[in-house]
Order: sequence, then C-alpha cells, then structure tokens
Amino acid sequence: MTLTPAPQGPLDGVRVVDMTTSYAGPTAAMYLADLGATVVKVERPGHGDDTRSWGPPFVDGASAWFSSANRNKRSLAVNLRADTGREVLSRLLDTADVFLQNMNPSKLTRLGIDSETLRARNPRLVYCAMSGFGLDGPDSGLPGYDLVAQARSGLMSVTGERGRSPQRVSTALSDVVTGMAAAIAINAALVRQRRSGEGETIDVSLLDTDLALMAPRIAAYCAGEAEPAPSGGTDSVLAVYQPFETADRPIVVAIGNNAMWQRFCDAVGLPELGADPALADNADRREHRPRITGVVARRLATRPAAEWLRVLGDVQVPASLVQSLSEVVKDPQVVARGSLLPVPGSQDELVSVRSPFRLASQTVPRNERFPELGADTRDVLGELGYSDQEITDLASAGTIGVGTPAVAS
Repeated sequence: MTLTPAPQGPLDGVRVVDMTTSYAGPTAAMYLADLGATVVKVERPGHGDDTRSWGPPFVDGASAWFSSANRNKRSLAVNLRADTGREVLSRLLDTADVFLQNMNPSKLTRLGIDSETLRARNPRLVYCAMSGFGLDGPDSGLPGYDLVAQARSGLMSVTGERGRSPQRVSTALSDVVTGMAAAIAINAALVRQRRSGEGETIDVSLLDTDLALMAPRIAAYCAGEAEPAPSGGTDSVLAVYQPFETADRPIVVAIGNNAMWQRFCDAVGLPELGADPALADNADRREHRPRITGVVARRLATRPAAEWLRVLGDVQVPASLVQSLSEVVKDPQVVARGSLLPVPGSQDELVSVRSPFRLASQTVPRNERFPELGADTRDVLGELGYSDQEITDLASAGTIGVGTPAVAS
C-alpha cells in the first residue's frame, strides 16, 4: 500500500543521534522522531542494537520488540573501537542538536563522548544520559534493567495478589516511562537551546522513573501509612477501586468520590450501603472495606459483565472489562483512535503502538518502517562530507557497516 506522508512535526529540523540500546533510550528517540525530528540510530556493525535479537517472536527475521521502539529512524553502523569510527561519530555529533546514550560512564570517557567533552566541542548540544541508577551516587556504575528498577524502587513490593509474593508489572514499564521522561526533558532543553543557543546535560534513570511512579505510595508511607504490601489490585486510598468477578468474567470498578459512591449503590441495587452513615466518606469506607467489598462482590456476581457495564456507564461510574490483548487490539476505541500502527512492509504481522499524544497539526502519524542495520550508513556519511571512495574504504576496513535500505510496501 502507499502511505500518506505525515505532516511535518514540531521537531522538524531537529537532528538527534541515538546511541542507546535495549528499550528506554530507543523509545525516547522514537517519540522525538514521531514529533518530526531526524533521528540517526548509531549501531555496531554486524550486531546492532541488542533488541534486534530479542525474541521470539520474529517476523521475517525482525524482532517484534525492536520494531516497536524504532520506527521513523535511520541506521548508521559504525565501529567505535576504531579511530576512524570515532571520527565518524564526532563529525555526526557536530551536526546534532540532541545526543542520547546509555553507556557505562567510564566507557564514555574512554571514547571521548562524555558530556563535558562533547559539550565543549558543541556547546548547543542537548546531551541525554540514560542509565539504571543515574550519573552520581554509589551505584551509578551498576547495570540496570526494568526488572531491577521495579524491585529496587518498591514497585514490586506493592504488586501482586494479597498475601502472595511480590510481582513485576508484566511489561517494560520502567523502560517506556523512562523514555517518556527523557523525551519531556529533551523537549524542554530544546526550547531553551532555540532561545539562547545553550545546550544541556540530562540525567534520566530507570530507578528515578519508578520512584516517580511510586510517588503517592512513598508519600503516604512517609506520612504514617503502614508499610504497603501486594493487595490484589485494590487501591491504598480509595475503598472501592478494584476488580470484581461478575457472572461470567471480571470487571474493574473505580469509585473516586462520595457522589459516585451514591450513584453506584443506587445503580447496582444496594441503597442500604449508600444510606449507611458509617460509609459516608472514603475514610469510613476504607475502614469498612472488607464488609463493603464482600457485599459488592456478591451483588456483582449475580449478572454478566456486559449488563453491569451498561448499568454503571449510564450513571457515569468508571468501570471496564479486564481485557485480554486479543480484545485490546480489537477494542473499538483503540481502533477508532488509530492506536496501533502496522509496520510498513510486514503485511500487518508487526505493529507498533502510536505515541500517547495527539497533535492537531499532525493529522496523520509519522510511521516509517524501522531501519535495517546500517541501511543509511552511506547516506549519512555522504551528508557529513565523506566521498564515495572514503565510504568504500571505511566499509572495506570494517569501520562501518553498509546495509540495504528496506522498501516499504
């Protein structure tokens, strides 16, 4: 099929060099690309980003994980162990507005691509360092992954069934939200760069992201709340904010204020709960939560989920099916919003998820296929002033990898 070109985004003209691997950094760079930036992904010849090998599933050799975080980019394959390779990177960074990396700090210094060195050479550069634990502190040199950050931040300690072992949130939560955090900070730094010509050093870590996700729980604990533990999907503050079994499948009900509580009780045929002065506000309801949820659970179990969702929707009480992914991808709201983007050239076997923002000026999302390893090496080096012969010589020496551009269909 022929794709309609996406309108130019607000970051059109911004040049980003993405030297990150795995998932958090590539996600951040992808969001910048979605907003119109030109993103050059720097990878190792012959290997590329680690995520290229994450699978199964693979579709025609392409990792679904990799394709989900690398749309709208170009790929430059260069060996940074070679002096000539580091020179390629230096020349590329001289043209860049933004640089993202997630390497060990000692390796950065050894390669001459630490923040101090690069910003001395290019003062307007927005330098984003992404790591497990941040640029300072006693554990700044430790490697970090999503699982480790969820554990160390306390996020796992409150996740799972009541009375059972702590559980990881079963998606790359830390990585995706860290990517969002980095994109926010980079965009703020770009505003100042455009005003003053001054760059920035940005420090984003998986641990800090997960601490931010835990902010309400940390605040409540420090204010005197008991040490939290896995609670099976209930909320630490709101009394009726959890899953319930209906006659055929589970739903969730989220009651956020007293008026909603009254509407809920009337709608489901439990007016006695709504009229009980001992349950008038959330603090009272939380004190009596076991009694309330027991009554509510028995009532909701008497009718199918679809009936309860209609009843609760009519009175504006937030509720939803607990959907499987096979339902999510067909959800009418998801479909209507165009939230899933088929990867060009994959016959719809690969999809990525549209960025979680919509701009009125971008009526069509930018959706270019992820790059094959080294597919843009020749073009990028040509733009940097390398001659055809120099590029051929670098390829022959193994300094660069030259791939074949994919043809979108």
